[in-house]
Amino acid sequence: MFFICNRLFRVRAEHWRTRSFQQAAATANALPVQSAMPRKTTKRIERSPQRSSSAPQRSSSASDAPRLWSNQEIAALLKRIGDILAIEGENRFKIIAYQRAADVIEHSSHGVQDAWQGDPANLRRIDGVGEAIADKLDELFRTGQMSYYEKIRAQLPEGLVELLQIPGVGPKTVAKFWHEYNITTLDGLKQALEDPEKNLAGLGAKTVENLKQGIGAIGLHTTRVRLAVAFYFAQELMDALQRVCGAAIEKISPAGSLRRLRPTIGDIDLVVASSAPQKIIDAFVSLPQAREVLAKGDTKASIVAHNGMQADLRVLEPQRWGTALQYFTGSREHNIRVRDLALKKGLSLSEWSITRKNGKEVLYDSEEQVYAALGMAWIPPELREASGEIEAALKHTLPRLIQLSDLKGDLQCHSKWSDGSATIREMAEGARRRGLKYIAITDHSQGLGVARGLDPKRTRAQWKEIDQLNAEFGDAFRVLKSVEVEIRADGALDLPDDLLAGYDIVLATTHSALTQTREKITERVVRALRHPYVDIFGHPTGQLIGAREPSALDLNEVFRVALETGTLLEIDGSGERMDLNDVNARRAAELGLKLVIDSDAHNPDGFDDLDWGIAMARRAWLTKSDVLNTLEWAELKTHLKRNKGKG
Repeated sequence: MFFICNRLFRVRAEHWRTRSFQQAAATANALPVQSAMPRKTTKRIERSPQRSSSAPQRSSSASDAPRLWSNQEIAALLKRIGDILAIEGENRFKIIAYQRAADVIEHSSHGVQDAWQGDPANLRRIDGVGEAIADKLDELFRTGQMSYYEKIRAQLPEGLVELLQIPGVGPKTVAKFWHEYNITTLDGLKQALEDPEKNLAGLGAKTVENLKQGIGAIGLHTTRVRLAVAFYFAQELMDALQRVCGAAIEKISPAGSLRRLRPTIGDIDLVVASSAPQKIIDAFVSLPQAREVLAKGDTKASIVAHNGMQADLRVLEPQRWGTALQYFTGSREHNIRVRDLALKKGLSLSEWSITRKNGKEVLYDSEEQVYAALGMAWIPPELREASGEIEAALKHTLPRLIQLSDLKGDLQCHSKWSDGSATIREMAEGARRRGLKYIAITDHSQGLGVARGLDPKRTRAQWKEIDQLNAEFGDAFRVLKSVEVEIRADGALDLPDDLLAGYDIVLATTHSALTQTREKITERVVRALRHPYVDIFGHPTGQLIGAREPSALDLNEVFRVALETGTLLEIDGSGERMDLNDVNARRAAELGLKLVIDSDAHNPDGFDDLDWGIAMARRAWLTKSDVLNTLEWAELKTHLKRNKGKG
């Protein structure tokens, strides 16, 4: 599933190789990816890029190739239909049908258009896709248009749906703007907010302030996309280029911030080693994914794709691969410092080569050789941010970073009992296929009504199902009784203590009142951390990348109390969260806190999000010993504060 095929990345190979890697090993030689990134055999498409604020539109390609529809574009279109129906006050079950189909398609490991094969009956086999939606998708794939979408979109004022991009604004609020205030555009709302007492009579001061902050936040998220979105699209581009160019591509890799696995990505950078650069460049600008060609030269080209993302390609000779990949991967500051080291040794480092004082070029076909020539150990791409890695590499004291294969279990996932889309058995089987030995089913507690949270009665019914599954699995696998318990606005927990005591492990999180003041939300969380049955504090800042900023939580105080109470902190690997992020996770580990890495999966494919949790952990310099779900359950549970002091 993840392919790292060259000794250059042997350190990363163990990290990204899943337990099912060997099943597809024969495919690996087809694309020797020189990358620090996970390499998947099937594309799992994430949500559409935030810079694209509207549903995908059919547009002319840079080539005559037919239009291809990715899962992310299909899901965005179905979500947009659901939004329009909600604004119009349509039947809620109809709205839910589109939302559910969008969610299933968005998180599917398989391309929906590939499954179609010209027959809508194939689409109806997809869970959540009924006859009506299948017929509409069939029309989309055949004609490039969906007449139903065009019809309902025409019923709304132009620009109205774009108001949904304001954080915290939902369809009901948009409908209120339209019907009560005759506001149908973002500019119109901005103007109304200049004199809210006159133009928005009836809206409270807090609502007005939230709207102003939300509009101000829109601009923060228009130029970068989430890591998962960029990764899967880069994967798609590399696969497409490889299919066209075949053996002319000797090596190919992402570079830049994508290869460093930053939480958000600007443009996609790709590097290719080839002795036929013109063939590669010509193929790249003619890919069906390309909407516009920005630049085309002898060794480099840039395109804008249908989804709005820019991709830049560089092609160099194979013997220059090491310096090229090193040059195009590191952050600006990292590269400056590496070049300064080279100059001190009388060398000049560029993407082309290392040049000696006498003008002689020395070519390197691997990054390891480049770093070795400068007296350094090879530096994992995630660390190339000028944050101490150069000094450690010179001393050969870089840590052995945590790897995906180190994880033994996942301590946050959801089932149909709350807001998941799979049964507990299906979730367990999905985890077992990935080689995990245990999962915690952390369905939401009763206070989160929107997620069908469990009350005590339903919780005990769920426990019976878990007991039956564990009896069946025996020692081979274990499902832990757990919960994602809501921390209420005052810091109290959403379930009684006698119930919390019965769980194997408890994850506490905040979903509401995230706009509380720094003092209030910190006091609230600290109270929960001191609870004897709160084992893990999950997705601590509450951020949703591109949609919701982190809360004002005082993490220094949270870290202090977590260390004092023995509460574990989570890196939520969900592509839209990645929380704690790399900076905060590194700080937590340096203070001596222990962490866990979870997927927050809501279906079996969601376990793939462990990759992004691992990415944040590696960027945080974490090792296996920093992360407790690298332990077997029997050992891990002895570290939980609920079990401290027990024999």
